[in-house]
Amino acid sequence: MAGRSPWYLAYRRLRANPVALASAGLFVAVVVFVLAAPLWATEIADTGPNEQHTLDRIEVGGERRDVVSPDGTPIGPVWLGADGKFFLGADGRLGRDEMVRLMYSGRTSLLISLAAAVITTLLAVVLALLAGYFRGWTDSVISRVLDVVWAFPVVLLGIALGTALAVGGLKLGPVEVSSGSLWIPILIIGFVYTPYMARPLRGEVLALREKEFVEAAVAQGAGPLRIMLGELLPNLWSTIIVFFTLSIANNLLLESALSFLGAGVQPPDSSWGSMIAKGNELLYSAPWLTIAPGLMILLTVLSLNLLGDCLRDALDPKSKLRLEVEAHAGSYEPEAGKA
Repeated sequence: MAGRSPWYLAYRRLRANPVALASAGLFVAVVVFVLAAPLWATEIADTGPNEQHTLDRIEVGGERRDVVSPDGTPIGPVWLGADGKFFLGADGRLGRDEMVRLMYSGRTSLLISLAAAVITTLLAVVLALLAGYFRGWTDSVISRVLDVVWAFPVVLLGIALGTALAVGGLKLGPVEVSSGSLWIPILIIGFVYTPYMARPLRGEVLALREKEFVEAAVAQGAGPLRIMLGELLPNLWSTIIVFFTLSIANNLLLESALSFLGAGVQPPDSSWGSMIAKGNELLYSAPWLTIAPGLMILLTVLSLNLLGDCLRDALDPKSKLRLEVEAHAGSYEPEAGKA
């Protein structure tokens, strides 16, 4: 494979890994599922995620049934028995379509997880480059701040910040975020996970800082900004990609936990975590209200974790790439008299 770049070799390793292909396919299927929410809501379910059908009746198999029975029990999954309406049943006493809410809630959960991962990555890369390159008091100050955040359990810190910001919102100078905005959980999750990415990246920057190519750049008169962005950052991309993928999965779990405890997504918005919280009230009479969003969280986190592990193996320069050698390549013999 002479002349091939490390990125091409990583692509070859990833393409040859069936687990990587399966996990990537599963994650793409989840993304397509949630992106199809408006299509399902308008063309099949004919309802929105917050429309209530408490007193409605639908026809299932030639029988008229209440969406919500007089005792408050919602209708169960009817699959395709009502032309796609209430495919997964209703969500309790309000009678909202569970399938529509599942798809729209998935859009919210993935949006928060992805946006928080971007914030975490940006903060972690900046702090790691500053601490690892300048070292000294800069490294000491940044490391101590990261240690303070690191000392708190992630869920407890997220609950504390989420509860405080859910009451009065966030105001930093001219920037003001309302208490019910999705930016609240995005900023909280992006902040609390920053040390978990910044500390390993800082260690890599400290090691790269002593390499010969950095000394050569300094000798050529390159400034700190050019060295950090042009010399150090390109050598961190493989690690950043792996951390970014795993960060999305961790963010999804934390968002679900915060929303389940009431410190994450606020009504009228909903996420998979808040759906589980609502379904927990009817766990014995309507278990599908908890199983459906829980299964979506499981599949999404599983696919992202497997994909992150496969990316780590593929981007490892020490990983060996198996190449298929043509049959005639091994039967070549040099001519007589030639070395």
